[in-house]
Parts: sequence; structure tokens; C-alpha cells
Amino acid sequence: MLKIPGYENGPLVQGAAYLDDPLFWPVHLGTCLRGEDAQRAAFGADWDAATELYRALSAESEWPVFSVPLPSGHTVHVVYRNIEGEHGVDYLIHHPAWSAAETLAVDDGHFMGPGMAWPELLSVARQPTTEGVDDPDARLLLLFPTLGDAHLPDDATVALTAALTALTLIEEPAEVASMLLENQGQWTPAHWRPSDGVRINDGGHSYRNPGNAFALPEGRLREISNALNGGGATAHQASG
Repeated sequence: MLKIPGYENGPLVQGAAYLDDPLFWPVHLGTCLRGEDAQRAAFGADWDAATELYRALSAESEWPVFSVPLPSGHTVHVVYRNIEGEHGVDYLIHHPAWSAAETLAVDDGHFMGPGMAWPELLSVARQPTTEGVDDPDARLLLLFPTLGDAHLPDDATVALTAALTALTLIEEPAEVASMLLENQGQWTPAHWRPSDGVRINDGGHSYRNPGNAFALPEGRLREISNALNGGGATAHQASG
């Protein structure tokens, strides 16, 4: 059984086998595909098969985990939290020196986020690794639901379209990419800025907004920012 320090909620299992199913990706991105037009464009005639896949992913007996290691030593874990009546997806980050993982974002009815800005999402997708989820397109789509960025670059649609083309059977990937970027998460897209070398935001539901009472501590914010942005964080604070 898999273990994530500090996350003792349920029976964690490797979810990597799901990544080979083209339908996994629209299912995983479902909360960002709002409206009938978006769902029709993403799922097409495969709606019944997608429903069956979602049932497997959300089975209470097994909670699929997808791990994205970073060169800094941190790992981002995507966990399908399959508690009856409280299903959702938790996006965690952990370093071996920490006693417990920290939460970046929560994708459920009581959402928390955003967890990443667009440059960070792209950075994490492209950071090299030989373990866990190692395909850049898969990393981009897997972590996309953490995104909340009010200032997207002009080429964001290009990168997302390329990932959808490579991994899904979606007939109009550019159209779906545009819809995803328009909706990007359940929260209002945040404004990100650097503060003493740390990337923070103004999101009212984000752990990376120092103005929120529930925000991560300053040291954690710095270390997480460094790791997501490709920096080699050298100080790893013990969890309080």
C-alpha cells in the first residue's frame, strides 16, 4: 500500500495504468469542462465509457495516486480521495525532509486553490525525471486542474492543444484547449506576482496567498515556489 506522510485518509494505490487510456484525460479534467458544449467536445460518443471509467477511478476500495517527481527532491501527488459523499482530487506536494505533505489545491465541491500559475504548470511539466509520471504532456494535463492564472501567455493554447492531441482522441483539441483555459479550475483566476523571490497570488481560496489565514508558512511558500519554478531549493523546513 502506498503511503504519503501526513495523508492517512484511505487505501492509496498506483494509478499509472489509467494514463494509457485516452478517456482518462477528459474524465480527469471534468470539473474544468463546464457546460454541455465543453463536455460534448471532450467526450463525443464516449460518454458511457467515460462514466464507467469514472466509477473505477472513484471506487472507495482503492484511491488512485499519480506522482510527479521534481529535480528539487519534491514530489507532487495527485490523489483521488474516494470518501463516500466527499469525493474529490487532492493535489499535494512533499519532500522527504518534511514530516507531512502540504496541500497545493483541492478539486471538489469545497475547492481550494489555485495551486499553480501557468509558468509553473509548464515548468513542472517540462522538468526532467526518470520516475513517476515522466511524460511532459501527461504532467501538464494531470496538474492542469491546479491552474488559476488571470494572465495567460498567447501560446498557452498551443501547449495545451499539443498535449490533448498527443494523449486523447478529442476531435477538436484546440477548441477544448480554449474551453479549458477559459474555465481553468473552480476558482476565479488569480493574479500572481513575485514577492522577495516567492511567487504568490491574491486568490481568496489559495494556500499560496499569504493574506489568507490558512496560507502556507512563509518558508514553505518559498520552497514550493522554488521547486515548481525549477529552482533547486536547498533548505527543507521540518513540518510544524
